[in-house]
Amino acid sequence: MSSTDDVTEKGGWLARMRSGLSRSSEKLAQNLTFLVGGGRIEAEELEQIEEALIAADLGPAVAARIVAKLADARLAGGIDMARVRQVAADEIAAILAPLAKPLLVTAFPRPHTILVVGVNGTGKTTTIAKLAHNFQEDDYSVLMAAGDTFRAAAVAQLQVWGERLGIPVISAKQDADAAGLAFTAMEQARASGRDVLLVDTAGRLQNKQGLMDELAKVRRVLGKQAPGAPHDTILVLDATTGQNALNQIEIFREVAGVTGLVMTKLDGTARGGVLVAAAEKFGLPIHAIGVGEKLGDLRPFDPHAFAAALTGAAQ
Repeated sequence: MSSTDDVTEKGGWLARMRSGLSRSSEKLAQNLTFLVGGGRIEAEELEQIEEALIAADLGPAVAARIVAKLADARLAGGIDMARVRQVAADEIAAILAPLAKPLLVTAFPRPHTILVVGVNGTGKTTTIAKLAHNFQEDDYSVLMAAGDTFRAAAVAQLQVWGERLGIPVISAKQDADAAGLAFTAMEQARASGRDVLLVDTAGRLQNKQGLMDELAKVRRVLGKQAPGAPHDTILVLDATTGQNALNQIEIFREVAGVTGLVMTKLDGTARGGVLVAAAEKFGLPIHAIGVGEKLGDLRPFDPHAFAAALTGAAQ
């Protein structure tokens, strides 16, 4: 892709992200508009602003950080809405920047193995396909494993994506042993010289112990075949779930040893601030975000662009 194409595509993606996060930024603006005028903010108003930031799903700790900065700015002069947005964007970017980490194919020998976890309905299977597409764009060969053997629909969906992308999908009959499928997928990935192996997993939480046992077994099997595997364990989160995403991180960090996050459906919610709350609370790397249904709508995480889009600040 030429440099001109790069700029055009970057502009298109940034515009889509800003549009996708518009509901979240509008919610934040609505919460703050009646609190912030053109003059100085009084001390008692800072508490109301903090409550508004919490209501925008940023979480108490992040809200407190932003208000502390606003309190400093208040002493230096008047604060208007644009200044509030900018202070919020700067603080959010400072929280997120150390956690932005693109997914890199580093394992030798190949394949670089990525275990993908998350509850049903988060867009996990579609995210796997989008990740596979992104790896293809970087000239890596990919194999996908339909490890959610509990749901026939998940297997079928991944197979459809595999046909569309020209990527083989390893599958088994419904309710088959997921660890056995992972073993077969690793063997085939090695035999065919694939660079990346993406493994889908079950996402049911009704039986937490059962899920824990299953994921632990999958991890053991992969680790025995290739020391260090899985090289990444990614949790896919649905932004529309808001604060419930924090509970999901807690559970899957315990049951699956999550090493990083991908957040989807940011274009369908006013609750995009929860990604900031998650970053502040757990400090897990953020690999990518999704703001649309197209294959190209899952991109590596840009903390500064995200912060500006979330708050409606100038960039």
